[in-house]
Amino acid sequence: MPIYTRRGDDGTTGLLFGGRVAKTSARIEINGAVDEAQATLGLARAEAEPGSELDELLVALERDLYVLMAEVATAEENRHKLVPGTSLVTQAMVEELERRIDELSARTAMPTEFIIPGSNRPSAALDLARTAVRRAERAAVGLPVAGSLVTTYLNRLSDLLWTMARWQEGDQHPAARAPSRDR
Repeated sequence: MPIYTRRGDDGTTGLLFGGRVAKTSARIEINGAVDEAQATLGLARAEAEPGSELDELLVALERDLYVLMAEVATAEENRHKLVPGTSLVTQAMVEELERRIDELSARTAMPTEFIIPGSNRPSAALDLARTAVRRAERAAVGLPVAGSLVTTYLNRLSDLLWTMARWQEGDQHPAARAPSRDR
């Protein structure tokens, strides 16, 4: 079966459970940003030791984003068809992010000032992923859906990615300081 279908040549794309929308619709903009965020998580994972705690956490987050994208790609009239944790973001998924944030924060010295990203490759990749998630979150705010936890999940995910980047830096995080006026 070829990868191309030609159905999107008219500028539309299919939704989960049926229907088509313009590729410029808010749903597709959100999923495009989430797709980019997921790819940047993959970049961060490529910097992780296979089977390491970082690798396993990133795989779990990438899988969560499939759930989130399924929810976003579902028209309002088909939301009743979504399955919690499979195609619908749940409170338990958000709480798992919070648990991870708390756990990593407890064992990592967090900076007290703004940081300059790029202390090492894994932390830089995680900071890049965080910015992609923030873009997806900003897009999701524009498509409010009653009862949806998509925006909440993305907000917590960006917090977790910031925490993970600091964890990967260890004590290498340089503080961002205002430039000297003596120059």
